Amino acid sequence: MTVSQFPTSADIYLELNGKKLAVVQSYTAQTVRSSTTVEAFGESEPVATIPGQRRHTVILSRLYATDEAVKDGVNFHDLEDFNLVICKPDRRVIYSGCQWKDLEETGRLGEMVLEKVTIVAARRVETTLK
Repeated sequence: MTVSQFPTSADIYLELNGKKLAVVQSYTAQTVRSSTTVEAFGESEPVATIPGQRRHTVILSRLYATDEAVKDGVNFHDLEDFNLVICKPDRRVIYSGCQWKDLEETGRLGEMVLEKVTIVAARRVETTLK
């Protein structure tokens, strides 16, 4: 019998070029796909639907910059083409090609924390852990 570990905030993080930039306390993900219906002359209902492109939007809450990112002088406002990694007990979800859409921060002396970040991802991939 194997025991699964439950994800912690360290299991949700932003990375760039293999380096962990920030850990995330929580997230909300939404994927929207545009679809087109195919209509046929004389039919009262569509005869098919064609799936369209997907758009992934993820809202992240409470991002804490890692010590390494702080030492490297990371600036979240300049961040582009990064990954969001979400480790779950049985799989890993990676949103890649990410760009931030909205950044919301609360100023506290000595803290490198973003309260809320909305990102848009180009791709979403799930891999099963063995």
